[in-house]
Amino acid sequence: MDILWEKEILLPYSNHTIQVHQFGLDNAANLYMLSGRKNINAFTKLSKPETGKHILFYYNPKENKLKEYDVTLKAITGKKTNTMTQSIVIDPPSKCLIEITTDFGVMMAELYDATPQHRDNFLKLAGEGYYDGLLFHRVIDGFMIQGGDPNSRNAAPGAALGSGGPGYQVPGEFVDSLVHIRGAIAAARTGDGVNPERKSSGSQFYIVQGTAVDASMLDMLEKRKGFKYSEEQRAAYLEHGGTPFLDRDYSVYGRVISGFDVLDQIARAPKDARDRPTKDIKMTVKVIR
Repeated sequence: MDILWEKEILLPYSNHTIQVHQFGLDNAANLYMLSGRKNINAFTKLSKPETGKHILFYYNPKENKLKEYDVTLKAITGKKTNTMTQSIVIDPPSKCLIEITTDFGVMMAELYDATPQHRDNFLKLAGEGYYDGLLFHRVIDGFMIQGGDPNSRNAAPGAALGSGGPGYQVPGEFVDSLVHIRGAIAAARTGDGVNPERKSSGSQFYIVQGTAVDASMLDMLEKRKGFKYSEEQRAAYLEHGGTPFLDRDYSVYGRVISGFDVLDQIARAPKDARDRPTKDIKMTVKVIR
């Protein structure tokens, strides 16, 4: 289930059985309810919920349109029934979202508006199905996972990968506010010796897994590279970790927002001497919005 948009309502009753009825559903979407960690479909009973607890409703859309539903909560005690109906309006997301599906599960990511050339290029390729069936061909635990080489499609076992692309590069977009915290999506590229303008690969990207980061590491990088991290960036690195030594050298244009367990599993996959997983890890990329 794609959990994209959510609304919540407050339970008005306690120590009763709650029946949830959903009205206004159409063929284009399903409305789900989440109670604890369990997904519940329509017409399901919740036994003795607590007053004041919220129920989250999730919308799994097939089209990016505002949806409105009436949800009826019915509390039943013996022959007595209390009923409450609330209208739920679910708005389309404002962020540019993609979904990367692998054998290990799904990662959902946001692509940043601050890097429009990389965003639009990725959306174009994903919309064409370019990434579907390609491999995560380079994985390094504690560092990153890399994919997007078209030569990885149906590649022979043990074949060297990492030099393919769509036949063009993307100009570098180095945005001070975008750094290599855990989950960051950035463009792979060739080295400075042959690519002094630091142009990005037209299709290859990596996702940062990273390691723990401390303040002394950030201090050292500031002195070496001649820039200052904001307080927010420092806090993010200290909380999430990442690969700050890559900052300002590679174009960061997105970040994973869910599925970090999938990222970790891919990074830890058994691999050969070239860091290619010994068992192929294929991807399918879908544009959500």
